[in-house]
Amino acid sequence: MSSFVLPAALMLALVAPGAAAPLGPPAGIWQQLTIRQRIVVRVPRMPVPAEARMPAADIRPIRWEEKNGPKCIAVETLAAATITESDSVDLVVRGGSRLRAKLGDNCPALDFYSGVYLKRTSDGKLCVRRDSIRSRSGDACPIVALKRLVPAR
Repeated sequence: MSSFVLPAALMLALVAPGAAAPLGPPAGIWQQLTIRQRIVVRVPRMPVPAEARMPAADIRPIRWEEKNGPKCIAVETLAAATITESDSVDLVVRGGSRLRAKLGDNCPALDFYSGVYLKRTSDGKLCVRRDSIRSRSGDACPIVALKRLVPAR
């Protein structure tokens, strides 16, 4: 019987150090997990109807006047974007009204040929002097003013 106890004791002595070790990383080593999320909202460019490309003699294109606009607008209300000026992008709001986003210096609006991209903010709004619009190529242009557009008389 004593011959059986000695090998068993040796076996426990060899296995015991591994069994006593804690599970997980060794003491003194830290691990970190960072999760980042980015939400980008795409506002498509408004298609130009065939009638607008070839205006008839009796149809005049609409001229827009700029009026004071809001400081912020809810992103979810934006329906489309169009380019009419070299330094701005016109935003069509659901319901038919329009806003003109005036862009900062060195931001030609022609870069937004396929629509605009907006980085969603925590409040869900697009605001002047805080937010920027992005082109498909990744360029970002700050919005320096939002103007309300009304048909000129």
